[in-house]
Amino acid sequence: MSKVFDLWNEVGGAFGPSGREDAVREAIAAIAGEYIDDITTDALGNLICRKKGAGKKVLFAAHMDSIGVVATWIDDKGFIRFSQVGGLFKGDLINITVRFANGTRGVISYEEKTPFKDLTLDNLFIDIGAKDKADAEQQVQIGDFAVFEAPRFEQNGVLCGPYLDNRIGCVTLLLAMEQLAEAETENDLYFVFTSQEEVGLRGAGAAAFSVEPDVAIAVDVTDTGDLPERKTPMAVDMGKGPAVKVMDRSVICTPAVCAALEQAGADCGVATQREILQFGGTDTAALQKARAGVQAGAVSIPTRYIHSPSEMCAVSDVEDAAKLLARFAAM
Repeated sequence: MSKVFDLWNEVGGAFGPSGREDAVREAIAAIAGEYIDDITTDALGNLICRKKGAGKKVLFAAHMDSIGVVATWIDDKGFIRFSQVGGLFKGDLINITVRFANGTRGVISYEEKTPFKDLTLDNLFIDIGAKDKADAEQQVQIGDFAVFEAPRFEQNGVLCGPYLDNRIGCVTLLLAMEQLAEAETENDLYFVFTSQEEVGLRGAGAAAFSVEPDVAIAVDVTDTGDLPERKTPMAVDMGKGPAVKVMDRSVICTPAVCAALEQAGADCGVATQREILQFGGTDTAALQKARAGVQAGAVSIPTRYIHSPSEMCAVSDVEDAAKLLARFAAM
């Protein structure tokens, strides 16, 4: 297995839906500690890792949190109703396994009398095998969060499993930090692992407000256009290099930053793609709008089946993204 898989297996296996990122933060801090000068955690739970320099402030951000579900009601038979934490698509949820923080597992299923095409999240429930409500309440309380439970594996240079979004962005930053650990860098570097991105880009804005960077780069996943009969064409393919974001629904990236990222890729022999994401957004928008505004861009890992328990990306895209970021940090 690759080093990328080993890091993803460690960081990706930590429980960390939005607002409950503690275990992910601890896993990342344990790895990052040997690469940087100091680590702090702010009030929103962002992990801020700094490699000190006298030059311009460069902030790299990858969000730690994942989508998930939260228990809202338990019926008399012990079936649990839930609400979404972040964006969920019903087609990805039927008969999948979820895990609560205390280790309790359950299966999401649906009310079969409702035609499948008419299903909404209100028609879904979690079955933990409880005898009745009292039995269920011994294992799950209202307000408990759960995440996807599915295997992670590497095959033919490809990673597959839950929460590449965005633990693979966190892994990318860790790899870049490792490459910079022994390097003399003029710039003042901040590697920020942000909280609550999936529910409104909340952590990134607070972190950027505090750091006041001269330039900020978000690292996240992006969709691909390489699957059969895609409804929305997209010029990003898995395995053809990291993507430099031009724009998405929430942000138009700073042209000079996009050009510098592409130049960094060329300087270190990394092929890049250009990303225009027509649906969704990333921490880039919150970084760009901090204080009086920040020059901002993003590097994205092409990923298939985003927000499902079986996301997929290429190991080479992650490795190349880390090389590009390490080069950009020194520019």
